[in-house]
Amino acid sequence: MRLFKFGRKQKDTSEKALRPADNRGSWFGGIRESFSGAWQQSVEINHDTVLAFSAVFSCVTLIAADVAKLRVRLVKLTDDGIWAEARNADFSAVLRKPNHFQNRIQFFETWIISKLCHGNTYVLKQRDNRGLVTALYVLNPRRVTTLVGDDGSVYYQLKTDNLSLLEGDLIVPARDIIHDRINCLFHPLVGLSPIYACGLAAMQGNAIQTSSARFFQNGSRPGGVLTAPNSIGDETAARLKTHWEANYTGENSGRVAVLGDGLTYEPMVMSAADSQLIEQLRWSAETVCSVFHVPGYKAGVGQAPTHSNAEILNQVYYSDCVQSLLESLELCLDEGLELPDPYGTEFDLDGLLRMDTATLYKANNDAVGGGWMTPNEARRRVDLPPVIGGDTPYLQQQNFSLGALHARDQSSPLAVKPAVEAS
Repeated sequence: MRLFKFGRKQKDTSEKALRPADNRGSWFGGIRESFSGAWQQSVEINHDTVLAFSAVFSCVTLIAADVAKLRVRLVKLTDDGIWAEARNADFSAVLRKPNHFQNRIQFFETWIISKLCHGNTYVLKQRDNRGLVTALYVLNPRRVTTLVGDDGSVYYQLKTDNLSLLEGDLIVPARDIIHDRINCLFHPLVGLSPIYACGLAAMQGNAIQTSSARFFQNGSRPGGVLTAPNSIGDETAARLKTHWEANYTGENSGRVAVLGDGLTYEPMVMSAADSQLIEQLRWSAETVCSVFHVPGYKAGVGQAPTHSNAEILNQVYYSDCVQSLLESLELCLDEGLELPDPYGTEFDLDGLLRMDTATLYKANNDAVGGGWMTPNEARRRVDLPPVIGGDTPYLQQQNFSLGALHARDQSSPLAVKPAVEAS
C-alpha cells in the first residue's frame, strides 16, 4: 500500500538520477556554522538549546500565534475587480479543517513554527478520487529531503514519521507537496532558518542564564581558592578541598568557615555585576529579536513605546515581520489547493490590525459620512448585524460635484464673474 495511493518507492526511481538539492553542505539539521570556522573551533549551535532560549521561544511562538489566529477565507474575484468572500464545498472544507487531528489554528501554528525553526515547511496533500485536495499534513522537516532530477524536475524523499502517514521511505513528485521556505540564501529550493543568524547569541544567552542559576545556587557567592602560607602535600590539599566542598558550597553556601594554619580564601569568579550579566543577556535577546524582525517589547525585551497608538505599532510589526509570511502562505495555499480562477485565499487582517474602540468608531463614522462605505459594512466591523437599507452608501444632499457647481455658475445670472486682471 502506497501513501494515499500515490508516490513511488525509492527503488522505482532508478531510471531518473535524483540528487539532494545542494546548499553549501549538509542542510538536514537546519543549522550551519554561525560564523566562518565555527566547526573548527568546536563552537556548536545546538538546535534544541537555541529554542530553549526565552527570546527565541517568544519570537517563534508569537509570530506563529499571530498568523494562526487570523481567519483564512476563500475569496473570489468579482466582475468589479473586488475580492469577495465565497463559498465552495470543494475548497472551503479543507481551509476550515485541514486534517483529522488538527483544527485551523493548530495547523497554521505548526506550519509557521516549522518554517521559522527549520527554514522549510513541507505539507503533504491528500486527494480524493476526483483529484481534489481534501486534507493537508505538515511533515517533520527533518524527515524530508528535496531532490532534483537531471532534467530539473523536483521530487521529495519522505521518510517514515510518527504520524503513521508514511509506510516506508517514499519519493513523491512536487505536485503532491506544498513547500514553503524562507531565506533561500544558498539554494532556491532550500530555506534557511533565522536561527542561522542568531544561534550564537541564543547559545550565549543560555550560557549566561545557566551561569546565573549556578551563581545563585551557590548562595550568590563566587568560587574561589584556598591558599596556604607554606607548601602542602597533595593528600592534604585533596583533604582540604573535599572538606570545603562538602561543608561550604551548594546548599551549605553562606555558612561560617573557620580557617586555621594561615589558610585564606580568595574569590576567583567575577560577580554578576562585574560581568555585566544583565546587559549581556539583554544584548543576546535584542539580537534574536532583530533577526526575527520582532519589536523587542513584544518579546519581553525592553520597554514598550510610550505613545498609545496600538494601530501604528501593530502596522509596523505587520509590515516588518508578518506580512511576508502571510502572503507567502496565501500563495502556497492557492497553488497547493490548485484553486481555479477566479478563486484565491486571503487572511482576515482585522484580527491583527485591530484599532482601539474610539479610533474604530471614528474611522467608521468618517467612512460612512464620506459616502465610500455602507452602514452595514461599518456595522460588520464591530460585529453588529445588518439593517434594512444599510447596503447603500449615503452622502449629504447639499454636496455637489465641481462640474455641477461650474454649470450652475455659468447658467445663473448671479454667477460670480472672473476677477479683472490688474492693469
